[in-house]
Amino acid sequence: MTDAVLTAVRAHLDTHLADPAGQEPESASVTFLGLEPMEVLRYRSGELVRFATLGCSRHPMGDPAAMVADPTRGPRAELILSLRDAEGITAGVHRRLAVLAALPAVEGVVLADDVLLDLGEPLWEGAPFTAVLLTSGDVPDLPLPEPADPVRFLEAVPLTGNEAAWKRLRGADALRDAWAEAGIDVRDPRRAAARM
Repeated sequence: MTDAVLTAVRAHLDTHLADPAGQEPESASVTFLGLEPMEVLRYRSGELVRFATLGCSRHPMGDPAAMVADPTRGPRAELILSLRDAEGITAGVHRRLAVLAALPAVEGVVLADDVLLDLGEPLWEGAPFTAVLLTSGDVPDLPLPEPADPVRFLEAVPLTGNEAAWKRLRGADALRDAWAEAGIDVRDPRRAAARM
C-alpha cells in the first residue's frame, strides 16, 4: 500500500500546489541511513514557493514504544513550507525539511497541529529560523481507503529561537496573536521576529 499512498499524495499535491501553467515541480531526494528515501518537491506559483515533503505519509505515525506497529491505522502527514519571494535564498532547505519529516520514523514524533519541531540549526543557510510550528494549511486532507486514516498536510511555519521559546512558554495561540499584532507575514523569509 505504501507505493499507492505516495502516488496518491503526489497527485494530490500536484492538484493543489502545481503552477497554473502546468510546470512540473522540482524534486530533491534525501536519504537517511536505515530509512526509506524522503522526497522534497518545490512548487512555484507566482511569488510563492512551496516545499512539500513526500514520504512521511508512507507509514502511519504511532507510539514508538508499542510492541507491534499497526501498518494501516494511525495518523499520516506531510509537511509544506510556504515562502514568499524566496528565490535564491533557501539553499539547504530541502534537507532540513526532510529531517523534520523523518522525525516520526526516527524519534516516534507524531506530527499534528501546534507541534513545535526544533532543528537547533538554521532552516536554510543563513536563516534566522531554527524551528517550525506545525499548523493546518490550505491543502485539504487526502482520504485513503478504509481502514487507513487520511493524510494531513501541515504547514511548517518558520520560527526564530525566541519565537520557539515564546511558544513553549505561552502556547501557539499567543504566538499567533503576537504575529497578528505586529502585522508579520510568516511566509516572508526575510521577516523580523515577533517582539515578545
